[in-house]
Amino acid sequence: MKLIGIGDNVVDYYQDQGLMYPGGNALNVAVAGRRNGAEASAYLGIVGDDAAAEHVVNCLREEGIDHARLRRAYGPNGEAVVALSEDGDRIFVGTNRGTRVQSLLTLRLTQDDLDYINEFDVVHTSVNSDMEHELHRLAHKALSFDFSTPKRWDAAYLRQICPYLTYAFFSGSDMSPGQIRYLFEEVHRLGVRVAGVTRGAEPAMFSVNGAVYKQPPVAGGVIVDTMGAGDSFIGAFLTSYHEHRDMQEALLQASRSASVTCGHYGAFGYGKRK
Repeated sequence: MKLIGIGDNVVDYYQDQGLMYPGGNALNVAVAGRRNGAEASAYLGIVGDDAAAEHVVNCLREEGIDHARLRRAYGPNGEAVVALSEDGDRIFVGTNRGTRVQSLLTLRLTQDDLDYINEFDVVHTSVNSDMEHELHRLAHKALSFDFSTPKRWDAAYLRQICPYLTYAFFSGSDMSPGQIRYLFEEVHRLGVRVAGVTRGAEPAMFSVNGAVYKQPPVAGGVIVDTMGAGDSFIGAFLTSYHEHRDMQEALLQASRSASVTCGHYGAFGYGKRK
């Protein structure tokens, strides 16, 4: 299986450590796919020309992520400022959203981009990627989308996005099982085949055309940092499920991947001084 992430990337700057780590949903999912056995994994997005951008690109290279279609722009790369709670939960305390190149520029796909994307089996993007205007051009692929938490989407947004998707992912720690089942009904009605809600320490709930599955977290070591755990879950799930169509095996692999991610700082490591 070949996976490409398109859209957002940042560095996550941990104030207490003075270290920046590569991140961003689309980028993290691409890395998680590669680490979980994807035959090929790629990232397409916009980076700046500063030290943060250089760190992101170097980490992509180190992880074996193809970035041949990467855009480089003059200006600061995306950065999120992060603090950690006592139990390892990441807390976002700041961002340079108003000045970073990813906010000032719009990623528009060329025909060469589309030809390149067609080499991959699954395309993943997210609510953070500002790719809504391009989804209709990607709908012929197995298209995956991370909606994040309920505060990031509403019924109108679901109607806008879901008709193009094969896979839809949500973060729903505060959602009840009843709310999740209603959400599944809605997104399936709009055309989504596979929908999933990760719920932190509670079992993830997934639905394939109405058949619901649950996956409790896999017990691991000490939770150091939850940053990127959901992205790691998605990348591992897509890599396993799209290849084998075994929901239970894919969810177990995804849960294992998320557990490993919680055992280190950053979404996939590579802390560096600013």
